[in-house]
Amino acid sequence: MKTITLNLLSHRNTDRIGIAFQWDREVLNHIKALPHVKFSKTLGVYYVNYTSENKKLLYAHFRKKNWYVNYSKLSGTPQKTISTTEHVELPPLHEKDRENLEKFKKWLNQKRLSPNTVATYVEVTAFFIRYAHLKQSKTFTVRLLENFNYDFIVRPNKSVSYQNQCINGIKKFLEYKGVHLENITISRPQKEKKLPTVLSLDEVKQLIDAVSNLKHKAFLALIYSAGLRVGEAINLRPNDIDSKRMLIHIKSAKGKKDRYTILSATLLELLRMYYKAYRPKNFLFEGQSGGAYSHASAQRILKKARYKTGLKKQITLHTLRHSFATHLLENGTDLRYIQQLLGHNSPKTTMIYTHVSERSIRNIRNPFDSF
Repeated sequence: MKTITLNLLSHRNTDRIGIAFQWDREVLNHIKALPHVKFSKTLGVYYVNYTSENKKLLYAHFRKKNWYVNYSKLSGTPQKTISTTEHVELPPLHEKDRENLEKFKKWLNQKRLSPNTVATYVEVTAFFIRYAHLKQSKTFTVRLLENFNYDFIVRPNKSVSYQNQCINGIKKFLEYKGVHLENITISRPQKEKKLPTVLSLDEVKQLIDAVSNLKHKAFLALIYSAGLRVGEAINLRPNDIDSKRMLIHIKSAKGKKDRYTILSATLLELLRMYYKAYRPKNFLFEGQSGGAYSHASAQRILKKARYKTGLKKQITLHTLRHSFATHLLENGTDLRYIQQLLGHNSPKTTMIYTHVSERSIRNIRNPFDSF
């Protein structure tokens, strides 16, 4: 019998329920299907907020699979946040450190970096400063940076993408501090070239049909039918929908570029019904307290839809964008138009969809069939 261990944790000054398990794909998928579950890179564990409702939810969720749930560690003093460096607790930030990080954050914002990039750079810099306190280093040296890279990133087997973000963030911090280090031997690892997950037309339809909430249905349909990034969708304004020209105006997208993408007639009818029911004021899709819809709320829509349909593929909202591009290619749309609709700088980025196009692969004659 598979065992799930629930731990009482303290993360970001809040009590959480950590979900520990021996790695198993079925268990992982079942955990990801939970509402409000998050993954902490700091703790290396999935967790939810510590509430009596969540305790009952977790127990019932895992017992559906007849798995053993060990909740004996949900009492007592919460475990403190730990780092990924061999589970050694990093010292806390000093007050001066917090002030420096706040100034660093403002400096990054002045560089017009995206909010997600700023948050990541500040987070990893905070870990780097705490690591310096752990090593009792009063200055930022090449050796300290190399050791941090090994202890914090390489040894815990962090992703290549995260490693590049860490290197970028720390280098930005050193630039901000006016610190120049000679002979840094940390190289940027090449990112793995993985093919994107793509859904079939039937799978996309199942996902959208599984959503009963009109607002959520319209949001998923928008992402797919226009091939939008999540940030582009949540930042849309009602007047960005040009129903006369059947276009959607994407403003200040990735790379600070504007572009137009196509507006589906079916989506337009769905958006009109949604608009009459919800009357959004500033953003096309707004949160309950106003303002733009959050990334977390957007991802939860897809997670619930995937859970309802029982889809086994590991997907995100970006999968809908990949599927849009692939389906256009399979319908014979020229790659140059797809590149323009997606807002890619280089045609090389768009070319990846030729590798996942089902129709293109099916049209290749297998030499074994000649025997």
